[in-house]
Amino acid sequence: TGPMSSECLGNLLRITLSADYFEDKYLSLSVVDQSGTAWELNEAVAAQCGYTVTYSTWSSIEFRASALSCHSHLEKDVFTVTIQIKASHTPDMRNATTHLKSASCHYGSWSPRELICESNYMAVSVRREVPQTIKDFVQDDHEDWTLVFPEAKAEEASIWQIVFHQPEEKRALLVSNAWSAGYGLNATDSRVLLRVPYTAAQVQLVEDQGMTFSVLRSSTFYKYRWVILMVDTAVACPVDGVDYTNKTITWTVPKYIPPLSAGVTSFKDVLVEAGVDLHKLSAEEMGSRKYVLLNELNAITMKIPVGAEGGYYKTSVSNGQLGAKYTINLFLEHQWEDNKWGLTKHTIIKEIETPFEQAEVAITNNLNLSSRLMNVTVGTFLPDVELVNLTIEGVAVAVPEAVQHGYLIHRTRYANGSKAYIIQVPLDAPSVKKEYMREDMRAYTLNVTLAFITHPSSETFVVPVIALSAVKDAVLPSARGFCDGRNLHLIIAHGNVDQNWLPFISDWHLTPEAAQKYNYSLRDNGTHLAVSVPFLSSHVNYEDFHTSGIKASFYLTLKDDIALDQRRDFSVSCTFSPSELIQCLPNGTVIITAIKLAGGEDLDTALLALRDRRCKPSLVTEKTATFKFNVNACGTSRKLNGTTMTYENEVLYFRPGNDTPIYQLKFLCSYAVEQTADVRHESKKNPPPSIKPGFGCLALSLKLFKEKSYSEPYQESEYPVVKYLGEALYFEVELLQPKDARLDLNLDDCWATNSQSQDSFPQWHILIHGCKINKDSYRTVFHKVNYSLRVKFPQHLKRFEVRMFSFVQGTSLLQE
Repeated sequence: TGPMSSECLGNLLRITLSADYFEDKYLSLSVVDQSGTAWELNEAVAAQCGYTVTYSTWSSIEFRASALSCHSHLEKDVFTVTIQIKASHTPDMRNATTHLKSASCHYGSWSPRELICESNYMAVSVRREVPQTIKDFVQDDHEDWTLVFPEAKAEEASIWQIVFHQPEEKRALLVSNAWSAGYGLNATDSRVLLRVPYTAAQVQLVEDQGMTFSVLRSSTFYKYRWVILMVDTAVACPVDGVDYTNKTITWTVPKYIPPLSAGVTSFKDVLVEAGVDLHKLSAEEMGSRKYVLLNELNAITMKIPVGAEGGYYKTSVSNGQLGAKYTINLFLEHQWEDNKWGLTKHTIIKEIETPFEQAEVAITNNLNLSSRLMNVTVGTFLPDVELVNLTIEGVAVAVPEAVQHGYLIHRTRYANGSKAYIIQVPLDAPSVKKEYMREDMRAYTLNVTLAFITHPSSETFVVPVIALSAVKDAVLPSARGFCDGRNLHLIIAHGNVDQNWLPFISDWHLTPEAAQKYNYSLRDNGTHLAVSVPFLSSHVNYEDFHTSGIKASFYLTLKDDIALDQRRDFSVSCTFSPSELIQCLPNGTVIITAIKLAGGEDLDTALLALRDRRCKPSLVTEKTATFKFNVNACGTSRKLNGTTMTYENEVLYFRPGNDTPIYQLKFLCSYAVEQTADVRHESKKNPPPSIKPGFGCLALSLKLFKEKSYSEPYQESEYPVVKYLGEALYFEVELLQPKDARLDLNLDDCWATNSQSQDSFPQWHILIHGCKINKDSYRTVFHKVNYSLRVKFPQHLKRFEVRMFSFVQGTSLLQE
């Protein structure tokens, strides 16, 4: 059959263009006359010349031509029509392919009057009869005829003019003017034809018997030799008469239409036939399809169940909502005899479309776990729907480009012509949202919007697709904890669900800024989160206290970043030596830190006191209170035991109005004392003190600190440190070993080089023989070292400050 097929239907020829062949192509349709000239069709030309172009079932294109169309070739009882189709992939029709189709059909005998109601035009064809008395007259010369009626030229059609009968007036148009107004006129040896577009100016809408008709009342004048003859060319077609009730289409056509029965006094039904798509159906065929055809006294009625065989559904869109309409192309042929015309044949072609009915789009998600693919089926859709793009994370992506985003689109067709679209997306695609659900379950959510277009109406609609799959593949974060002498550490290994979980200590979000404020360490390298907190800090819980040790615990919670739901809890617990709480300095100063145990929330650490209640803490946090005092103050008792002097005091807490403490922390410091003995004394001049040089192993460290407080040194991962000229550099030198309180650390020479070799040149002297350089504009500044929890032997440390400098040679910087 090729891309086009033809079919003869009485006085009509139908050519159908294959939907599959011409799919996704732009078309140009022309009719070719006998000289080979192609006349491109548009709506006006088609209605005027007897052509109809419609989209039939699901975008198939149907072309119909009347036997008396403008460009048909009549020979005996055969008419031939040739059409030309140009098809291109671009709207400018470049590189178009041309297809020609010529078809011939036999047409039967004509009734004296034939009326046809096509979808785009009305037509009336009447037999022209010349009285015998006129035929017997001798025809005048052509010149005589044109002298009387100059407008009736010999080369024009034999129709002279047409007169329209309107309520307010009669209007006459010559043939040429009628053509310009969109009317189609034709005459053969035996017939006169008038074709009228429904949109013509002289067409009236007339109501009769409760129904509306498009009516044209007209008389057509034609010449025969020297006589002007007139025929009645009135035509009427029903506009409405369709009702939809209980899923049934009811179409009613009155039998006797006044404009067509003017001057008629007697009627007789001859034939009533009906069918679908211009094919007549027998009573048995109608019964099998549950059609009903009623030929009543004054009307003909057809009843068609919605969805019955012969019609089809087509996609429709209303206010952005997807739906469908049922369409069926009915036709009715009514023949009757009357005393004016004899036999009249009235053919009505009626495309009936039901009202919009909304449809739901089925979305099915079939997860392929072995391939880790989401298979989402969207549809079914009717064949006139096409997927054009997807909106992925707010970006519209054409279907061919979706593969670049990890999406595979498949179209599947079913036996009834409908189709569905299958979207395959890997679970690990960036646009698939992953969310932890519970235990080992993760939720994968695909959120994509599909945009569709309908053919040929070019209506658009979208279908939001949200597909959820639950998969047992969650890997939760895990942790290990440990302690050193001063800190508690948690190292959390990330899983695959906690990318957006946040660390919390109770309800306090542990941000890098917050960690820095409390001198905590917070580091995340992408695979592990490491948190370190000092033993004495605000967020450590002290759960048990014995002379053998203090049980301290640190709790960390991971919460999601949206609802802040608690997802995972971690903790580390260690036992620390009580000696971490007390420092007994050689000069008699005692520094003691009291801690609040878990469960003692009503204890206010600021109200803690020593035996002498006037001795209050010098530093208070929510969970600790630190006292600094001399052993000879604050009610401290002492006891000599041989060569040891022991000092004792207590940290106490009293409820207001009560002298019995509810909190009591007893502590003591012991100092060795020299023994006394009677010795013989002889006065001699003592030699001046001297220090003898010696040799031994010393462990020293040199650190660069961030601030003058010397609280946080730079870590190895932070080197090289970037500083600007003139910025302060804070250095600390510490004697690590041996831990001997009798030793003092003194710096002799200190210098800087521009390489890692200490012997390289040039050199910048910072200290010479333990003294700062006064001649240097960047003078070295020493800082005093005080006792603290970290510094038990201040004499083992030296701290100094220098300003950032650069080596120069002449006017150039020296760099390595």
